[in-house]
Amino acid sequence: MEHRTILHSDMNSFYASVEMMLDPSLRGKAVAVCGSTENRHGIILAKSQLAKKAGVKTGMVNWEARQRCPDLIMVPPQYDEYLKYSKLAHEIYYRYTDLVEPFGMDECWLDVTDSRYQCGDGVEIAEAIRTACREELGLTVSIGVSFNKIFAKLGSDMKKPDATTVITEEDFREKVWPLAASEMIYVGRSTEAKLAAYGIRTIGELAATSPMLLQNWFGVNGLALWRYANGYDRSRVMHRDFVSPIKSIGHGITCSADLENEEEVFKVMLELSQDVGHRLRVHGLMARGVQIWIRGKDLSGMQCQCKLPVRTQLPNEITAAGFRLFQERYRWSQHVRAVCIRATDLIPKSEAEQMSLFIDNERRDRRERLENTIEELRSRFGKRSVTYAALLGDLKMPGDGREKVRMPGLMYQ
Repeated sequence: MEHRTILHSDMNSFYASVEMMLDPSLRGKAVAVCGSTENRHGIILAKSQLAKKAGVKTGMVNWEARQRCPDLIMVPPQYDEYLKYSKLAHEIYYRYTDLVEPFGMDECWLDVTDSRYQCGDGVEIAEAIRTACREELGLTVSIGVSFNKIFAKLGSDMKKPDATTVITEEDFREKVWPLAASEMIYVGRSTEAKLAAYGIRTIGELAATSPMLLQNWFGVNGLALWRYANGYDRSRVMHRDFVSPIKSIGHGITCSADLENEEEVFKVMLELSQDVGHRLRVHGLMARGVQIWIRGKDLSGMQCQCKLPVRTQLPNEITAAGFRLFQERYRWSQHVRAVCIRATDLIPKSEAEQMSLFIDNERRDRRERLENTIEELRSRFGKRSVTYAALLGDLKMPGDGREKVRMPGLMYQ
């Protein structure tokens, strides 16, 4: 099997770096990109290296960040600019390979195995990319060079900013295994806590654990973690034009202020469901399930889902199912910071369906026709031309374009 050369490029303190590049007066200062800088409920979206050293963390509320760093300069996000520079960075990557797989807006994997003959080895390509990003975009990147995607990402995290780290098949045990298990992709807080309960705190200890035990504890994800820790990851870097099959359609937002009651949560879900229903129609899909994800003020999360009695594209039905889940599961120990609602278990609209005697199908048909008319009006006159009366006024939803941001998802296999 041919030895692969995989890069993982991570743009350093991306939002904050773009802001400092656009406004040179911010350079050399503690800078944070924040939501709702005009009120105390906003949170830190990104921070510069100096702000990080002062104790400022992503997700921290603005007033607490100011306490940690009195000289902190807070700026509102400019998502159109972040998207622009993300695309420009991708154009630099494409000079070396078409196998470029994004992992969010500021991270990408590159498979340069076949580029080594024209462009040099992995380190030379990484250095060329770092130089191009610095000189052409005014931004820095850290790059991991390895033989698989997992260790390439680990490498890009090991030295920041503006650095290249190499992890080889010969030395990964010395470099990777002493690291905390939480350093590895897909080991989040809950997985880290569960591993620690079994006495597993490092990647090396994870690698030495019986794969059968890990499977018993975590299911198929346990086997995946064991393979990753032992360097057995063989997942591909997808082509730049690859489009992932649609398995669910969702929309979520971090609110501009905390949601304090059920009515405010319902309005946000209803607004988000307008987009979900629209995208279901665009793709000709129907949902047979709904999933919600709620994040509280302390950034803890709750996720739950349910089956629908009948498949749907209707925003009001998606909202109703999601809100019922919320009412049943959320305990209101704290206010709500972020909401996501997702249509799941998707099937083509053209697929035949067994009718139910217990559903008012005539009423649903009328609602479908109404939604079709609303879709047509919005396509002609704009998204806000027709809306629910309940959605007028302050929904505590930001209008700064953050919904355009591509968040990290799953690594393709």
